[in-house]
Amino acid sequence: MDFEFSPEQAAFVKEVEAFLDAHADPEVFDLTRENMAQIVDTPKRRAFMAELGRQGWLGMTWPAEYGGREQQGVYEYLLNEQLAGRGGPQIGKGVGIIGKTLIRHGNETLKREFLPKILRNEVEFAVGYSEPNAGSDAASMQLKATKVDGGWVLNGQKTWTTSAHFAEWYWVGARTDPQAPKHHGITLFLVPIDQEGISVNAIWTMGDERTNEVYLDDVFVPDDHVVGEVNRGFQYISEALDLERFTMFTFSPIAQRLELLIDYVRTTVRDGVALKDDPVVRRRIAQLVTEAEVARVMGLKFVFESAKGGAAPTAEASEYKLFATELSKRLADASMDIAGPGSQLRVKTADAPMEGRAESTYRYTVIDTIGGGASEIQKNIIARRKLGLPKNF
Repeated sequence: MDFEFSPEQAAFVKEVEAFLDAHADPEVFDLTRENMAQIVDTPKRRAFMAELGRQGWLGMTWPAEYGGREQQGVYEYLLNEQLAGRGGPQIGKGVGIIGKTLIRHGNETLKREFLPKILRNEVEFAVGYSEPNAGSDAASMQLKATKVDGGWVLNGQKTWTTSAHFAEWYWVGARTDPQAPKHHGITLFLVPIDQEGISVNAIWTMGDERTNEVYLDDVFVPDDHVVGEVNRGFQYISEALDLERFTMFTFSPIAQRLELLIDYVRTTVRDGVALKDDPVVRRRIAQLVTEAEVARVMGLKFVFESAKGGAAPTAEASEYKLFATELSKRLADASMDIAGPGSQLRVKTADAPMEGRAESTYRYTVIDTIGGGASEIQKNIIARRKLGLPKNF
């Protein structure tokens, strides 16, 4: 595979950089909000994403018949990395998880209703997979969908639903056949989140970001808001999770925080000795720089494999998500250790080492290893699908 970008791709990066320079706004771009916190949760962020839509940069990889440009996935990758590198909102669930799944599996009613809105950023989605007893193991979900005339009635609870407090639509999985095997009998639905019978309660994470628990009590969903085939929802969820594991855990924030730590080490003197001359610190920085390059190349490998067409490469998505988020956590640990007691001061404290970034990322990075499937789940996927190991090894 070729790790270099073409002249056309490099020119696209320059175009994006110029656009971001022209739209710089601290209420849109905040480097202290990382990965799963880079969401479209304010009016200004929403207006900014609408501007991206007007540039034709939302849905670039979609087929032309649905308003896309049929560009290679690398352009989406480059756009997302540029956004993440400035702490901006990501192209997100609508373009990736929902849009691409609807293009592949949705009925014509859903395509007509949602795809144009996604391209214009006129709709926000929440994704409901996790439940109190089914966190990273989405196949264990038990939220019940009962067939009635003209549709389905949903009852149960979801948890860890980021975006439910500002989204308009709920992309939710429910068990439609309780007698089917674990990975079957699940169906995906699209539900208005302000519908009667849906209640949303806040859960605040250790990263100071809001997620939610969602209760569904006799919520009716018409048949034309069923996504794809009944009882095949888990297969669609698995495809979408491969996209989420890659697009929501970008490399740029890791590179940016690593550079921040290197600058701190380069300029800091402790007890009369420059940190850059401490052999223990030098060794730790060298290890992190090496691992960061590995993560960058693993991301490019996913893009390369995705360009071959078909479903997103599952094993490569899990490899990248596992390595990148665990590296991000190791980087946060190193920043706290090297900066010493001052690193415990809260983020944006002016006289704190690295202005408190170490403290905030220390809290954020733990969440990143869980979202999109915990590290243990990624290891299981790699073991089964890449290494061919049996389920009970």
